[in-house]
Amino acid sequence: MKQSKLIKGIDFYVNENGLYVFTEKYLKDRGYCCKNACLHCPYGFKKNQKDNSSKNS
Repeated sequence: MKQSKLIKGIDFYVNENGLYVFTEKYLKDRGYCCKNACLHCPYGFKKNQKDNSSKNS
């Protein structure tokens, strides 16, 4: 997938603290969850979830 230029207001916005926030549309289009508990995560990942793939059983 070729990465195109991000569009302010569609792919991201700048919040009141000056931080860039990706939109749900951008995160869906990207196609995977980064497991960083993004504010608009379309995959349902939340901060209190743990990544079980790095745990030893």
